[in-house]
Amino acid sequence: MNATYKTILSGCLEFGNARSYEQVLKLYLHRTENYYRNDILLKAEDVFQEESFILSIPRFITECSEKSWKNMLNMLEYMSEYAVAGDLKAWVIQDGKIVAQRVIEPEGDKTATQAFIQGRELVKERGMEEEAMSSLNRAIEKFERHALAYERRGYVNYRLRNYDDAMYDFTKSIDINPNMPDAYWGRANTKVKKNDIEGALADLEMAIAKSIPHQTVYWSARRLKGELHLQLSDFQKAIFELKLVTNRQFTQDDPNYVWQKNVLFNYGKALYEVGQYGDAVKIYNNMINFEAQREEAPSKAEQFLNRGMARQKAGESGFVNDIKEAAGLGSKKAAAMLKGIA
Repeated sequence: MNATYKTILSGCLEFGNARSYEQVLKLYLHRTENYYRNDILLKAEDVFQEESFILSIPRFITECSEKSWKNMLNMLEYMSEYAVAGDLKAWVIQDGKIVAQRVIEPEGDKTATQAFIQGRELVKERGMEEEAMSSLNRAIEKFERHALAYERRGYVNYRLRNYDDAMYDFTKSIDINPNMPDAYWGRANTKVKKNDIEGALADLEMAIAKSIPHQTVYWSARRLKGELHLQLSDFQKAIFELKLVTNRQFTQDDPNYVWQKNVLFNYGKALYEVGQYGDAVKIYNNMINFEAQREEAPSKAEQFLNRGMARQKAGESGFVNDIKEAAGLGSKKAAAMLKGIA
């Protein structure tokens, strides 16, 4: 790392009661002065909120020295030992790329803390939804302000298609911590299932606003926002969002990577609808050449049919080959087009 670099901090830690909060605040003040000689990025009055017993950093961006950065991380990690819930995310950015990142969260033996950690891990396993729900319920029973537990429980309810319960959980999470993008993302997806597209778009705006472009949720929100604008025939808005996502280079371990074929397909459709046929063909070429895909990706027949239609409108003679390919893959629309061409 260079001597000075861009840093970002975001998140909160919950201390649960006045006694713990006061203890932590005193420790923060003492360590700021005696351990770090005031060489720390955030003063106590910048982050502590007495009314809710939390340490909160909605988003803090600065240029700082490596020493100040390490001092701040060490301080926050020490504070997390006294917290019952919450998390803090920290990034170091150089030349637009992450060179260091850290998640700071409680790991103590408090029941709420351990129940949440267990529930969060169980959420990752298909078929363990009931067990995950039980652990997350226990975390919430022990600490009612556990925003992360509500968000994870909302995801479990969403997966189980309990959409009303998922709405409650995501909304509760947002009410407790309005700066957590994942809860907005979860609620947006739930609103889509409940056919509240405008409400979903509003939540996606919040997910984008509360995250940074180095987070998976930021691009997931932009992708879904583009898809919803396309559904509403807001083609220019769809083009804006989907262009951003297709221009992003995702690593293969990023969940957004396998969505790129879907994004390219929808981007091509939006371009086609506004008459940008040549650009649509280029996007469809990229789509067909992109190998990774989800099960929900458009069928090969749809891919070739859409490219063929765009190539026809763009005046490219090779469009017939695409239509034949789509027909051979079972597209009735392509088969009907072939008869018309003949």
